[in-house]
Amino acid sequence: MERSRIAVAGASGLIGSALVRSLTADGHEVVRLVRRAARGEGEVCWDPEEQYIDTAGLLGCHAVVNLAGAGIGDHRWTDAYKKTLRDSRVLGTAALAEAVAALPEPPRVFVSGSAIGYYGETGDRAVDETAPPGDGFLPSLCVEWEEAADAAQEAGVRTVFVRTGLVVAREGGAWGRLFPLFKAGLGGRLGDGRQYWSFISLHDEVAAIRHLMDREDLSGPFNLTAPQPRTNREITAAMGRVLHRPTLFPAPAQSLRLALGEMAGDVLGSARVLPGRLLDSGFSFAQPEIDEALRAALRS
Repeated sequence: MERSRIAVAGASGLIGSALVRSLTADGHEVVRLVRRAARGEGEVCWDPEEQYIDTAGLLGCHAVVNLAGAGIGDHRWTDAYKKTLRDSRVLGTAALAEAVAALPEPPRVFVSGSAIGYYGETGDRAVDETAPPGDGFLPSLCVEWEEAADAAQEAGVRTVFVRTGLVVAREGGAWGRLFPLFKAGLGGRLGDGRQYWSFISLHDEVAAIRHLMDREDLSGPFNLTAPQPRTNREITAAMGRVLHRPTLFPAPAQSLRLALGEMAGDVLGSARVLPGRLLDSGFSFAQPEIDEALRAALRS
């Protein structure tokens, strides 16, 4: 993509901040959506739950990227927090999509966040973008999340959904919690360890988003996961190898259910998700294997 003006919602999050750094380093003008009064031309005020956006700040944007949403693992899934998870994604996406559709010159592309939670429990069965949504809270949330972008699609804006897997990063996300435990020698498998974890390095996540932004022939859902998902048992072993630590402290399934409530199903569940459309588009992974992704995270 030539040097462009790009708006990013969720710019302070794990993926958003890395994307902003990458775009800025390449000379793009990045406009951050912030939930307070804007401070200068590099910010746009918005309130996703109230579905308010200062649309004037989106004028001239070639791309709008929506990565906003409350953290899935930040709190126990009470009814109140489930509502927070839904509203921060669905209402915010709808507001952005409607704002994009209403612009006199809409952006060339609207990239909207989603997650591999769309597929629910897959067991040992590998799934790609052709698979239907699963059952339960996360799949229904992801369906609503993607449907909230309808206004942009109906306005003819190329719309891409990035169904992101577990991002391997030193800080933030699931691995931001795992690394300290494993570095202290307190890590181990979760449950029986047979569940598949579909991971992606932070570098590849950002590179994939930029690839999808640049390719004008690509739209719809894309799984952002490494080509070979690994089981929790395999990932636990990789953590031990890379960090040179023992992995002797498994967390029993029942203990996780007591500690995490409904969210334990997401930790213990298996999601064997393949990046079929991303590979078909010619994207090349820099860190396709878990050991490579872990080492890249530690270098960052």
